[in-house]
Amino acid sequence: MTDTAVPDPAPRGGFLKKALIGVVAIAVLGGGGFAAGLYFAQQQAAPADDILSLIEDEDSAMGDGPRRVPKVVPDETLFETSYYEFPDLLTTNLRNGSRFLQIGIGVSTQYDETVVANVERHALALKSDMLAVMSGFTEEEVTGQAGRMTLAVALKTAMNARLEELEGFGGVEAVFFPSFVMQ
Repeated sequence: MTDTAVPDPAPRGGFLKKALIGVVAIAVLGGGGFAAGLYFAQQQAAPADDILSLIEDEDSAMGDGPRRVPKVVPDETLFETSYYEFPDLLTTNLRNGSRFLQIGIGVSTQYDETVVANVERHALALKSDMLAVMSGFTEEEVTGQAGRMTLAVALKTAMNARLEELEGFGGVEAVFFPSFVMQ
């Protein structure tokens, strides 16, 4: 008898195995892509968050000073405004005249409570500076709305300069006159 080699029968299920592996691979890759898509969709920031991060970046560039305090309002980011009113009226003679000016002064800021605390702490120095500014104006310069606005800007500038000298940061954003009497 002769030995004749009998060829092995053809492997069974070759196509079926390959098809099954392909389906499993597609399912795994598709599921991973879907999960990654959900992850990144949840990580996307709202436009308001982008604006707040820009503002925080701007504030952090100022150093260790006060930070603006955000006020949450739907569809709009506003800053909370804090006010401080000096308890006493300031009275001084006006330049080149016999009249005097007596005013109540309030300030506002959209920075944190540090600014108001600094204004209260240095009220004596700020009053002195404000009296010096007020006495430098004439009657004509403080008459009318435009004159009052000019005086308010000059007072704000003087207060911020003093606060920057004493605390390293001004922060007074507006000056108001709850009382304004010229006699």
